[in-house]
Amino acid sequence: MNFLEFKNKLYDLACFNTSQVYAWHPDFDRNNLVRWAKRGLLVRLRQGYFAFPEYISKPDYAMYFANRIYRPSYISLHSALSFYGLIPESVVQISSVSTLKTASFTNVLGEYTYKSIKQELMFGYKTKLLTDGRAMLIASPEKAILDLLYLYHQYNTMEDFADLRLDEEYLHNDLKTDLLKDYTASFKSKVLTRRVNLLFTAYEL
Repeated sequence: MNFLEFKNKLYDLACFNTSQVYAWHPDFDRNNLVRWAKRGLLVRLRQGYFAFPEYISKPDYAMYFANRIYRPSYISLHSALSFYGLIPESVVQISSVSTLKTASFTNVLGEYTYKSIKQELMFGYKTKLLTDGRAMLIASPEKAILDLLYLYHQYNTMEDFADLRLDEEYLHNDLKTDLLKDYTASFKSKVLTRRVNLLFTAYEL
């Protein structure tokens, strides 16, 4: 099989895994993937997952790939907060949450990190359409904040929340505080509730 035939068949997937390749062509030689990656014709995202390099520079595809290479998962934490403009820093890591175990992968797009949460906390995310109609899963701003406060234990004082430097204009004008409170109740965590109350006090919500 030549690369052109392979690309014509799988290009519309953007990224794919070896199981998808074998489903299409059971006798496929896996060594082809290694060779094509070395030549720059494919990009290795993690063990067994590849993408076509033409997609690498497209807007939001780095996050789309995050959904695809470790499932189920959705973009959250610092990546989602940065996406919505809630924190001032650009984020190098692409952070997600998943019901699978905590994991990380490094590739040409950077580092992908996944924090583990319970199945019952896998909510509060939405579908965002990319320019070509594909969809990625990303936490709502409210759920991204809660995932952060739940999974990162360093936010325990007023000073800690000030250091987080959340965008106050967004918090006061766009954040759905009632939804955030409803989501908080779903966690059934006294520690998280205390942190949320500190957040409200720190930013006068």
